[in-house]
Amino acid sequence: MRAVWLREFGGPERLVVAETPDPVAGPGQVVVAVEFANITFVETQLRAGTGPFPMRLPTIPGNGVGGVVAELGPGVDPALRGRRVVTGLGGTGGYAERVAVDATWLLPVPDGLPLDDAVALLADGRTALLLAGAAEPRPGERVLVEAAAGGVGSLLVQLARAAGATVVATAGSGRKLELARELGADVLVDYSEPGWPERVRAAVGGVDVVFDGVGGAVGRSAFELLGVGGRMFSFGLASGEWTNVPDEVAKERGVTIGRGPTGSPAELRELSRRALAEAAAGRLRPVIGQRFPLDRAADAHAAIESRHTLGKTLLTVG
Repeated sequence: MRAVWLREFGGPERLVVAETPDPVAGPGQVVVAVEFANITFVETQLRAGTGPFPMRLPTIPGNGVGGVVAELGPGVDPALRGRRVVTGLGGTGGYAERVAVDATWLLPVPDGLPLDDAVALLADGRTALLLAGAAEPRPGERVLVEAAAGGVGSLLVQLARAAGATVVATAGSGRKLELARELGADVLVDYSEPGWPERVRAAVGGVDVVFDGVGGAVGRSAFELLGVGGRMFSFGLASGEWTNVPDEVAKERGVTIGRGPTGSPAELRELSRRALAEAAAGRLRPVIGQRFPLDRAADAHAAIESRHTLGKTLLTVG
């Protein structure tokens, strides 16, 4: 099979396609013939050697895939053969034509939901649902979503809108803000322009909830828009660093800070299942802004790092 290998840290060009032995399904495992592989921003950091956790080399990057169950290991239910599924892989191995994975990790794709949509929701869907559940935006509240045109941000815009909140979408270009408008945002602000927090105040006063996907100075400016009872949940660091808000400062302001809310593996699995169900029912729409074939994985990473992508970026494999 073909797979994308990372043998040394560095730029996107370090991702190289090579012929690789096919995986074999062990006891309790299946082999999935991959059709789409998920790409996340953190994977670009891991490739560069600057990620939030270490990665051993050489490796095949990629954590989330979708495809069809092609082979069964001993002890696996025969009914799984031929099923459309999505699955995480424990951190690596996804940029490949075939993967071996424990059968218990598989999530069946609901009938009527395109496989690429399911892959786009595998990680981002559960993250968005986890954040929305932690923040609990209420009708009439003002919710600011940073990176509102990204994979997670675009879903948070939809969830906040469905909760009855006034949605303030922030992003770094007019093209991205137009997407946020299409998804239901009420107020659009370009955070690459000086004085953007004042434009938020002019439109809605302050805000009650901040979903912080950028971090750094943008995240700190967004924090300053929160009043007593406000909630801020960080889920990304597109700026390269997390938002620095000391606990004592948040306490003095009466603001609750959540830094990357997490759940147990069972809870995260259930959230992914729920995201797929919501999309199948037409209540949640993933935005797949760009697709790259497997042999252009380096181009996909470069596109994400350019900050010009919309929504989700996928590798087309099958």
